[in-house]
Amino acid sequence: MTEPFDLLGETMYAHDLPQFRSAELIRQAEQERLAREVARRNRAARREAALRTAETESHSPRPRRSRFPRTA
Repeated sequence: MTEPFDLLGETMYAHDLPQFRSAELIRQAEQERLAREVARRNRAARREAALRTAETESHSPRPRRSRFPRTA
């Protein structure tokens, strides 16, 4: 039988390590997925707020005049 060892204050056996590592990787992947989702929502909220601001700042429906004079 394999010898137990102490990892993070708990007695574990060598055959427990792959399960422990797998569970840790799953938790890490979930945290990263949640962070990406939050970032995506924040970007979408900023885009939406920018669109609302741009719409309210516009005083007339016609486009802005050209900066360059007409050629003769």
